[in-house]
Amino acid sequence: MSDLLTPTQVDPLEAEQAAALDRDGYLLLRGAVPEAWRAALCAAFDAGVGTPDQWASPRGVGWRHALVDLDPTVQRTCRLPPLLAAAGRMLGGPFFLCQVEGREPLPGGGHQALHRDGAGLNAVAALVFLDPYGPDNGATRVVPRHLDRGEPDEALSLVLAGEAGDILVFDADLLHGATRNRSGARRRSLLLSFMPERNRPDEDACRAIRGVRMDTSEVFVPCAISSDSGEGGA
Repeated sequence: MSDLLTPTQVDPLEAEQAAALDRDGYLLLRGAVPEAWRAALCAAFDAGVGTPDQWASPRGVGWRHALVDLDPTVQRTCRLPPLLAAAGRMLGGPFFLCQVEGREPLPGGGHQALHRDGAGLNAVAALVFLDPYGPDNGATRVVPRHLDRGEPDEALSLVLAGEAGDILVFDADLLHGATRNRSGARRRSLLLSFMPERNRPDEDACRAIRGVRMDTSEVFVPCAISSDSGEGGA
């Protein structure tokens, strides 16, 4: 664990949410982002959209990408208690915020095959929706863990729908994928990831190619672990 900071204690997830997350491998946090923050997040996204050469590695075709990780409201959003609680539930030990960037499917673009962000990868991903989302404008679809048969099966996938301010948090090993933005309506989101503290050296080694500029030194610790170890929260 990093010795630079006192670990930040993460409170446990509510029992009903924890049960749903354990069963499905994902949790949709409705209205989790305070309404007062949403305009600032949209402004940060739009200000962060640039030309392809602002990224060290190529970005996916059919998507708009935004550099947002230095924005203070983005950073506050990544630390919302329910989001950290869900990440702590899945990771079960000390973890850190690895990356956050903006993504938006362009009109007619965005479709992804069902995939896992890394088979066996011990990581948590989250999407913070900045616009209403649904099957017409590129919403994410997921295969709940209890339905997963191992191989991608579109018949088992659920297309999510909701409003700006919702957060989808999920196991990076969960089958998921964006749908096509058929309507052309905006569907901006923040994509972020949390990793176990033990993964820090590998992630630090590729910061530049991933376009990470923010300070990632903060360590989050689920409260049960904090209590056992005697470490206080920040």
